Amino acid sequence: MDVGVVLQCTPPASRVVDLARRAETYGFTYVWTFDSHILWEEPYVIYSKILDETRKVIVGPMVTNPATRDITVTASVFATLNEMYGNRTVIGIGRGDSAVRVTNGKPVTVAELRQAVVDIKGLVNGEAIDYKGNDLRLPWALDSRTDVWVAAYGPKVLALTGEVGDGFILQLADPSIAEWTIKAVREAAAAAGRNPDDVYICVAAPAYITDGSPEQHAHAVDQLRWFGGMVGNHVADIVERYGDSGAVPQALTDYIKGRQGYDYNQHGQAGNTHTDFVPDEIVERFCIIGTPEQHVARLEELKALGVDQFAVYLQHDDKDHTMAQYGEKVIPEVQETVLAKS
Repeated sequence: MDVGVVLQCTPPASRVVDLARRAETYGFTYVWTFDSHILWEEPYVIYSKILDETRKVIVGPMVTNPATRDITVTASVFATLNEMYGNRTVIGIGRGDSAVRVTNGKPVTVAELRQAVVDIKGLVNGEAIDYKGNDLRLPWALDSRTDVWVAAYGPKVLALTGEVGDGFILQLADPSIAEWTIKAVREAAAAAGRNPDDVYICVAAPAYITDGSPEQHAHAVDQLRWFGGMVGNHVADIVERYGDSGAVPQALTDYIKGRQGYDYNQHGQAGNTHTDFVPDEIVERFCIIGTPEQHVARLEELKALGVDQFAVYLQHDDKDHTMAQYGEKVIPEVQETVLAKS
């Protein structure tokens, strides 16, 4: 199993780059960032510095969107990074949340997202696409290679992920919801004539290492409650679309009934005052909290469901310790070991 880390582009940028550099030394294989250019610093600029100061990690947004980012610019940025640093990029994309809503915009439609995935995949990988009546390509990017992974919760976006996405991003670590969403993606891939196993599965969620004591556990839950609020934004969109039709698991929808507004000024931050509606149970299900051994156990459960990567959201008050513990005690346990002599 690959293990990644998800960073916010909170200034100074040098701190983001430092965390990325140290993530590589601890054995993390992916470095992701939020993509919300008003709330935080511009990530596409920071990717160049991260790639310049690392050797192997794969870098990309979790997640960008085609509403605030023109798809031709996105493709050109990542193809350029590939030319500079040797195909070490990945593009996570969704319909749009904070980057869009902060500017009073709206998430793109499912159809618009689908077309964006197809077109970005084509352009960034040196292919020609039909764009506004023209055949367009990046003539200098014939050797560029970047996967496009789709972030999804609802049935329609899960379906398009299986049909056209190179990978699937689920932003929560609950095994029962992971099982349901992975099944939906794989069924859609098979129906589209694709090999379901070719769709890379990434689960992303906050992780907090504790000593196992009730006191540290309670503190970690409070630190990670913001994540239930962030997921709640997407779930609210799904409930508005599907209602209580049963199209989405009840475990994913019940907790937002007490949701009352959301302040994007506190988006992705520990102590977010608009997430009081999120119960402890949801935090514990959506995130991973506990000793290194407990983290390994959850990752093994996800791995058995077909998850290829777990990406650690590192937005809490114990970033350094959690990252170090993952490098020393968690990552070695979930990666395949090869013996020198048998």
